[in-house]
Amino acid sequence: MKASAVAFGSIIGATMMLADVSGARSSGLTFEHAMTIGSEGAGPGQFRYVEDFALTSRGQLLVTDASHSWVQVFDKRTGKFLTRFGGKGEDDHNLEKPEGIAVDPEGHVFVADYNTGYVKKYSPNFEWLLTFSEYGSEPGQNMKSEFMSIRDGRLFLPDVGNHRINVFDLSGKFLFIFSGPGTDPGRLNNPEAAKFGPDGSLFVTDLKNDRMQVFDADGRFLRGWGRTGSGEGELKSPSGLAIDRSGNVYVAEIGNDRIQVFDPRGSFITALGSKGSGPGQFKNLHGLAVDDETDMLYVADTGNNRVQAFKITRAGR
Repeated sequence: MKASAVAFGSIIGATMMLADVSGARSSGLTFEHAMTIGSEGAGPGQFRYVEDFALTSRGQLLVTDASHSWVQVFDKRTGKFLTRFGGKGEDDHNLEKPEGIAVDPEGHVFVADYNTGYVKKYSPNFEWLLTFSEYGSEPGQNMKSEFMSIRDGRLFLPDVGNHRINVFDLSGKFLFIFSGPGTDPGRLNNPEAAKFGPDGSLFVTDLKNDRMQVFDADGRFLRGWGRTGSGEGELKSPSGLAIDRSGNVYVAEIGNDRIQVFDPRGSFITALGSKGSGPGQFKNLHGLAVDDETDMLYVADTGNNRVQAFKITRAGR
């Protein structure tokens, strides 16, 4: 069964996005629901547990489907299902619980397997090339890998079980670790996503500390923001993360069923969403992706077994 891609065309403005957050400032950002991709099921284009995204230079949206062990591939503009790879099995190309995903500048796809600790590298045509890392706590191992990113020939992998970030080169060679468990600045408690901004800063959703933390590419702590709550700038279980070309930081919250947008220093800009199953409503949010080419925001609406896509409009455009 093919994925559904349904356009609703409902404008969701900054002042009407959150039922439980009042007084949202005019941000110059609005979000129009463009399409819904997928539905619950095991067939091609259907989902059971959507996790995270990557975009390719070929116009493809790659989606990790953890429960069914697939990486599913869609046309990023139309939501049309194209193909899938991975799947359960014992062969090198198979996956058990794919969660994190990233694409390097040459189009190679890296997939982090939450249960096994493996990171698998595939060709731009989705053929298996390499497996590295494994489950554990030693350097070069990981436990419960999450939403990763690539910059300057290095892969940055959040390691939930060890409360740290693991760094590898793109041939799978382990390079270094930074951070570790704790609540002090620069320490982590279940880092869910690590994504780079345009200035080279690495933003990390610190899920169980209900905050954002920012590091440089060598793992030095720079700054952070957030505290537990449901108000503007407050966070409950921040999970998915995306950063646009202007450096705006989009943070998904499992606990508040919304997405908040911040500037690179952590000042609140606006927010999107509420709990539910309609367009612009969410349940158990996970990964995010922003496509700067099309100004599209993709949202892993995990509890509703779908991907929602929103057109981002900026004031004056």
